[in-house]
Amino acid sequence: MKTKLKNLWLKIVSFFFPRWKLTVSYNQTWGDSDDREFVVKKFFKKQPNFLKFKTHDGDIIEIRGAEGLNYRIEET
Repeated sequence: MKTKLKNLWLKIVSFFFPRWKLTVSYNQTWGDSDDREFVVKKFFKKQPNFLKFKTHDGDIIEIRGAEGLNYRIEET
C-alpha cells in the first residue's frame, strides 16, 4: 500500500514538474566509461558546446566541450 501511494505521488508531481534524463558522452562512442547521466529539473542553457542545468538534487552543473558535446535528453 505504501509503495502504491508513493508511486501515485511521484506521478502527480512529475505531471506538474517534469524531469529529464540527460546522458552526456564526451566522445563519439555511447556506452563507454566516460558517459555520465543526470536527472535534470531545469535547463538554463542548451548550446552545442555548453550545457547549464539544475539537477534533481539542486546542484547547478555546467558542462563545456571544445569540440562539441554529444548528449541525449529523454523525458522521464
